[in-house]
Amino acid sequence: MKIEVNKDTSIGELVTIDQGVVPILMAVGMHCIGCPASQMETIEEAAMVHGIDPQSLVDEINDYLNSEHSDEDSAAETV
Repeated sequence: MKIEVNKDTSIGELVTIDQGVVPILMAVGMHCIGCPASQMETIEEAAMVHGIDPQSLVDEINDYLNSEHSDEDSAAETV
């Protein structure tokens, strides 16, 4: 099943979809991922605050979500 997020997806929704995205966010400087306020921000808002191109971040997240690695993580979480 193909999963797609976009610039309007909130950080909270994103982490709910797959917690494996947290290292991606941390790697680009989004260290406040656990902060309650960040959960309501969109990917675009968070990226802009951190000086990151929102579409590049969305593309990287979607690549991860649709990779075999993500499928393995999701399967492991449901067991």
